[in-house]
Amino acid sequence: MTTQKATFGAGCFWGVEATFRQTPGVVATAVGYAGGTTENPTYKEVCSDRTGHAEVVEVEYDASRVSYEDLLKIFWENHDPTQLNRQGPDVGSQYRSVVFFHTPEQAATARSSKERLEASGRFRRPIVTEIVEAPTFYPAEDYHQQYLEKRGLAHCSIG
Repeated sequence: MTTQKATFGAGCFWGVEATFRQTPGVVATAVGYAGGTTENPTYKEVCSDRTGHAEVVEVEYDASRVSYEDLLKIFWENHDPTQLNRQGPDVGSQYRSVVFFHTPEQAATARSSKERLEASGRFRRPIVTEIVEAPTFYPAEDYHQQYLEKRGLAHCSIG
């Protein structure tokens, strides 16, 4: 099995991780921080909205079982990509909608997917999701990993 990585920010990473963990073909997930200026940031630092990081989920997947396009579909369907620097009650740039691509193919697929969604008329407001090259991923503290599962919760709404 050859695995690939995908990295998504769609609000609070607990629910995002739980959604991707339930996806057949996803081999592993990790929550963390990406896209900021502070090396090895802590949750407290990221929540200050001063580091520039987004809360993200790094998804390791078996591309023979689930495609990157399928992962993007899950990403788009499980949050509101028209909300700038927020998702629901969570406000701050750490909750921004972002796709961090790992390859030129992922970049092209993500941009095409976003264009199709914008053209579909599904949203009344413009999609504000950033699509940028994956920077360094900093894993979040252990207590954040599989947070909902550790508490006996199967999922939480990220939409």
